Amino acid sequence: MYYFEYPQSPIRYFNFFLDNERELIDSGLKAMPSILQTVKRDNEGYLLNPDDWSETLMEQLATEQALVLSAEQRSIVLFIREYYEANATVPEARKLLKYMREQWGEDKGTRKYLYQLFPHGYAQQACKMAGMRKPLKLMLDV
Repeated sequence: MYYFEYPQSPIRYFNFFLDNERELIDSGLKAMPSILQTVKRDNEGYLLNPDDWSETLMEQLATEQALVLSAEQRSIVLFIREYYEANATVPEARKLLKYMREQWGEDKGTRKYLYQLFPHGYAQQACKMAGMRKPLKLMLDV
């Protein structure tokens, strides 16, 4: 543990903190690497091996896409994972819309609502966060 003598002036304190922080970083105490750095991905960020997926990775992929996952977005991503594990394929959008209608009712089981949740598209965002490989055909998009 480090004990420092703090300077009296707030400006000196701030400079003192920055200098010591640099020293700690330079000495090898660096942040742990992101899971995103440890998994293999293609040039668009899709996982090359869907078995590398975890919920922690899902959160980091969402952050990378500037999303904070809501409960509904998380539910959709987990549905994609469950469907993939049962069928070895990604669900088409119509199957996902059926799931959404069953879970949240007719008003939220629509393409419009799906795009509100994933503005860049079902395949481009939800499937990527679910750890799927890049879809070969875009029948997934609505």
